[in-house]
Amino acid sequence: MSGLNYVSKETLEQMKDELTKLKTAGRAEIARQIADAREKGDLKENAEYDAAKEAQGHHEAKIAQLEAAIMTARVIDAKDIDTSKVSILSKVKLINLGTKKNVEYQIVSEKEADLKSGKISVTSPIGRGLLGKTVGEVAEVTAPSGVLKFKIEAISI
Repeated sequence: MSGLNYVSKETLEQMKDELTKLKTAGRAEIARQIADAREKGDLKENAEYDAAKEAQGHHEAKIAQLEAAIMTARVIDAKDIDTSKVSILSKVKLINLGTKKNVEYQIVSEKEADLKSGKISVTSPIGRGLLGKTVGEVAEVTAPSGVLKFKIEAISI
């Protein structure tokens, strides 16, 4: 994982809570599964033991990934956001020039992205296309369906 990972304070807290659960209850559960499998006898032919050890490897990888994400996290405060141009955490009102539909997105980190609630990742094609644009500009975004054009109507927090 390279670079910084910009998140809101709430997301950083959720990540820390998840890490604590993985390190405590999650590790305890995997240790119990390994112990149960060990009691069943010969480890050479014990599929349950192999599965439990594999689950342990995945679990530890997830912990390492989350720790790395937390270490590179930088909390962005709404008061620090410049609303003269599109940046992470800004809300952007747009007109899709192809469909003439008004849409509103909030640009967020990958971890916070949720299209249903209008939160798009800063690394998504639309997110990347909007970054740095100002009100009145047209962002051209290459998507799987072709080139989309969005006119920026407003930028807010």
